[in-house]
Amino acid sequence: MVGIDDVRRLALTLPRTTEALVRDRVKFRVGRIVYSAFAHDETLMGFAFPKHERQALVDAEPDKFLLPTGGDLRYNWCVVRLGVIDDDEMRELVFDAWSMVVPKRVAAEHGIR
Repeated sequence: MVGIDDVRRLALTLPRTTEALVRDRVKFRVGRIVYSAFAHDETLMGFAFPKHERQALVDAEPDKFLLPTGGDLRYNWCVVRLGVIDDDEMRELVFDAWSMVVPKRVAAEHGIR
């Protein structure tokens, strides 16, 4: 089972990432742009994800992924249940989310095209 400490270990190795505590929720961001955030109980992780692709992601694996709620629907954002993903999936989600918020040049230096 993946937890917040696993995500933290990865996220803090990614260039320009900082950790913030906002309303008692842990968030990882680049500058002011959040690319990963945790629910208060740390069982759910929101992550940057292309808005036009998220419904297909949720439809494909509804027991794993959720649409964001309320005002978060307007953002490029999706939610995952941490208890059902493994370390490899977590790494892919966090790395892809991070690559959405850094300059393309920075992402390219770390293997994203």
